[in-house]
Amino acid sequence: MPLAKQLQIGLHPARCDIKKLASQLVLPHDALMSRYHTVAVLMGGISAEREVSLASGQAVALALEEAGYTVHSVDISERRIDLPEDTEAVFNVLHGEFGEDGEAQTVLRELGIPSTGASVEASRLAFDKFASKEHWRKRGLPTPDYELYHPGHSPTLPFPFIVKPARQGSSVGIHRVTHPEELDTAISDAIRFDDRILIESYIAGRELTVGVLNGTPLPVLEIRAPDGNYDYRAKYTAGLTEYLVPAPLPAELAERCQELAREAFLAMGCDDIGRVDFRMNSDQELYILELNTIPGFTATSLLPKAAAAAGINFVMLCDQIIRGARVK
Repeated sequence: MPLAKQLQIGLHPARCDIKKLASQLVLPHDALMSRYHTVAVLMGGISAEREVSLASGQAVALALEEAGYTVHSVDISERRIDLPEDTEAVFNVLHGEFGEDGEAQTVLRELGIPSTGASVEASRLAFDKFASKEHWRKRGLPTPDYELYHPGHSPTLPFPFIVKPARQGSSVGIHRVTHPEELDTAISDAIRFDDRILIESYIAGRELTVGVLNGTPLPVLEIRAPDGNYDYRAKYTAGLTEYLVPAPLPAELAERCQELAREAFLAMGCDDIGRVDFRMNSDQELYILELNTIPGFTATSLLPKAAAAAGINFVMLCDQIIRGARVK
């Protein structure tokens, strides 16, 4: 629904002072010239998200070229990173295994090359959904009830619940299980992607997400997928899913969602970019699902949509992110 229409019917978008937010996030281009001139964009990778990463990487490379950088597009196809000799910094758009799990970050740290994204330790923690939820729960942050699946033992959580690989992304291998007879099929698919399977209580309600840029939360975005199922197809098929940004929420609730995103982001040890996903029930209670430390940068990706709503176009966004690259 267009923002103007939301206002006409009395809804309150996820309000923040957009001009003020943009000024906090983006420095005038002539106020701080980037210390980097030649950058490498890592894309592709070895995970199930390879094609998404390639699409993200190509978009980022074009944006950085438009911003004035010399760009090397580096397609990763094995567990090694070979960079052109003149590379000054790396924009990491690798998703999944050897991308977000701390492995690629370890290689980049050993090379002593500045890079975007979370540190080795934060990446490793955020990539493991079970470990993330343990971390947040110890800090009093709300997340749906959960347990690890143990072969031969029935889950103790009541139906419906979500079955998902503990270490995977892009809704790969995720299933909503409403009846006992659906469990075996869900487990059989999820285990193709990871031998650790997370069982998570299903929160009926609305799907929200908050991008975080340099520690500042962007406007809340609401995802309205077909049948409420935001799976791989719904994520990457243009026009299939509706995105509302700013989300039609009361101001106080939107601010609470943004603050929770910031808390989850900082608790994980992140410091530049990320995206925190939520479910909100009918009582307007918010539950943190996961933190994505390398969000997508495709035409349908959520962080660029939220940044645009804050007045930050895609070229500006990529420029700001690479300016913050450092040895992690």
